[in-house]
Amino acid sequence: MAKYFDVHPDNPQPRTIGQIAAAIRDDALIAYPTDSCYALGCRLGSRTGIDRIRAIRRLDDRHHFTLVCRDFAQLGQFVRIDNDVFRAVKASTPGRYTFILPATKEVPRMLQHPKKKTVGVRIPDHVVTQALLAELGEPLLSSTLLLPGEEEPMTQGWEIKDRLDHEVDAVLDSGDCGTEPTTVIDFSGGEPEIVRAGAGDVSRFE
Repeated sequence: MAKYFDVHPDNPQPRTIGQIAAAIRDDALIAYPTDSCYALGCRLGSRTGIDRIRAIRRLDDRHHFTLVCRDFAQLGQFVRIDNDVFRAVKASTPGRYTFILPATKEVPRMLQHPKKKTVGVRIPDHVVTQALLAELGEPLLSSTLLLPGEEEPMTQGWEIKDRLDHEVDAVLDSGDCGTEPTTVIDFSGGEPEIVRAGAGDVSRFE
């Protein structure tokens, strides 16, 4: 059964955040809120975590996983960014965007797109997620919690706990979460390509 953590949305309890981070380091798969919608997350190098996310969402090997980073400095360790892209990404973070960029050697090969050698990265503007990332000290490997055949992600922690009780190890609940996934911008070819129009304003990339 999944552990259920009730986290204060503005002042996350340090002890609770510490417990969740410790579970992630021990290979736990969590459901957690972001500034767009709920996501599934595990530690960066977790093969079992990736396999479990793929199983829950029925994803193939062409799916872009996302590295959810604490800040721009951390993001820069995992992707290659030229000057023009740097300015565009910097101006849109933190925020409700995911950027697809060429991966550095810091990214495990199992997380990279098999042909493009790219990975998705984002910096969320969410107090609880930021507290967890600060405690963890590394990015979370994540994917939107959108179940097969459903139009929108679940928005309530208790509902996720009920539906995925035997498929995830922990559920973080800090109140209502949005239903719209991030806007996805692919910069791997140099010019911005809007892959998915979502919660972030796409007009700056058109």
